[in-house]
Amino acid sequence: MSSEAINGFVRVLMSNCRVAFLFILFWPPIALVCSDSLVAQECDAVAGCDGACANGDSDFRPSDGGWCSSPYLLGDWCGTRSSLADNGITLDASVTQYYQGVTSGGRRREFDYAGHGEYILNTDFGKLGVRDGLLMKIRAEHRFGTPINQAAGVLLSPAMLSTFPTPETEDLVITEFLFTQFLSENVAIYAGKMMTVPSGLTPFTAGRGDDTFMNASFIFPVTTTFSAPYSTLGAGFTILQDQFPVLSFSVLNSSDTITQSGFDELFEDGVALTGALSLPTPLGGKPGAQTMGFTWNNRSQIALGQDPRVILPGFSPQQVSEAWSLFWSGFQYIDTYDDPSKGWGVFAAAGISDGNPTLTRSWMNAGIGGNVPSKRRPDDRFGVGWFYNELSDETGPILNLLAAPRDSWGVELFYNCAVTPSVYITPDLQVLQPGNRRDDTAVLFGVRAHIEL
Repeated sequence: MSSEAINGFVRVLMSNCRVAFLFILFWPPIALVCSDSLVAQECDAVAGCDGACANGDSDFRPSDGGWCSSPYLLGDWCGTRSSLADNGITLDASVTQYYQGVTSGGRRREFDYAGHGEYILNTDFGKLGVRDGLLMKIRAEHRFGTPINQAAGVLLSPAMLSTFPTPETEDLVITEFLFTQFLSENVAIYAGKMMTVPSGLTPFTAGRGDDTFMNASFIFPVTTTFSAPYSTLGAGFTILQDQFPVLSFSVLNSSDTITQSGFDELFEDGVALTGALSLPTPLGGKPGAQTMGFTWNNRSQIALGQDPRVILPGFSPQQVSEAWSLFWSGFQYIDTYDDPSKGWGVFAAAGISDGNPTLTRSWMNAGIGGNVPSKRRPDDRFGVGWFYNELSDETGPILNLLAAPRDSWGVELFYNCAVTPSVYITPDLQVLQPGNRRDDTAVLFGVRAHIEL
């Protein structure tokens, strides 16, 4: 990390009193919403909290899985949801909304509203009596609103889900239609349309920007951008140990087919390979793991610095025949609570790429996070993290003409407050150095609302 980056970060923290003001302004109402007593008062205010649908009362009750106690805002649908789950069918729907703005630096001062909807249908054909070990997963998603990327002057989104599954449309698209067959308790094969972006490399960066960190640089290896499609057709296998995925390998279509089925484009431009090896490494009896992974793609892509709009007639743009990346991630719990799945700890990740066509040559992040050490707030989460993205040194004259490229870095802090088991409110602060020298270091403040329907 350069001395310029360090000095810029210190200067921003020392000079931005507005950020402190925003936290002072927003934290009291958020803390009030998070208070146990307020939630309890609201639950008690619901008439007949101990009633049930069978009594002819509203189904919007805690005892029936209502918003006071259920992980779903709409509850158990008078038992229908539980009945379907017992028969192997679950439907999960969620909406994540962001109100995020640039308080200083960047390209311009503004606040924007954006969001993301996700709908997942899981079917266990074993419970349906069709075939043991056969699972089906269908995921549909869409985005809406205006991401803050341009105002902040950054390429990678400070709120990843506000730009996914694709910035080109707000239409609902199917990004997963995947069949998995377990051959044993520890071995499974899968095929279909799948997502290659992992939902967080560690428990402390889990989700895709809806649960823990919001910035894309904490959620997936950004060095895989050109070598791993977001959603495409493919097949592979996974080996598990005590339900922990130890080894996975996939053969994929080389191109994204987010808005298409993908069959017409299957292996038309080449093939992509991805794989990962994870090994549990518990220290002091606390959970931990190390993961090594790779991506490779032999689709021809335009070399860095090329712009097809200015290629002279009769001359083809310079291309590269493959893209690849290697990445590592690790985490270690420092403390766990009564529920062994809850606790706090440290995490880190790093990766390298081909550097051409991939714009990010290397990437790393590190931080601390997890559940807050409070028995009164067991579902609240927090995180503090830092990332650094090294720009490829093979950028050409066109990119240098349009911008003054440089390495980028950022810091993110968040507190994820469980208002109810189905509603989470998250204040979030980010300090980002854009990858363009013409843009000043940006300070972003935002609030995220995640609702499990």
